[in-house]
Amino acid sequence: MGIFDLFKKSNINSEVQRFNSTPNAVLLDVRTKEEYRGGHIPNSVNIPVEKLETASLDFNKDATIFVYCYSGARASRAVAILNRLGYMNAKNIGGIIDYTGEVVVR
Repeated sequence: MGIFDLFKKSNINSEVQRFNSTPNAVLLDVRTKEEYRGGHIPNSVNIPVEKLETASLDFNKDATIFVYCYSGARASRAVAILNRLGYMNAKNIGGIIDYTGEVVVR
């Protein structure tokens, strides 16, 4: 990995494909409940970033957690929180704004 790889933006579309092929992985949407109901990626779990530290998380500490929000900023904060809570395999995969796959509305 080169120095410029550190600044390369994650591709949410390929990361969702990786989520779908990773056993016991979690796809975590950290937007608000209203944003989530307005459209989310199938099989995602919604825990708003503001509630992450106090939420009852039933994820395995070793699970790979793919985290997204609208643009990627809240997902970055969420990954830092998850790391503090002992989840060391959390990854910011960016924002749903760049997602081109199926979206569930409800």
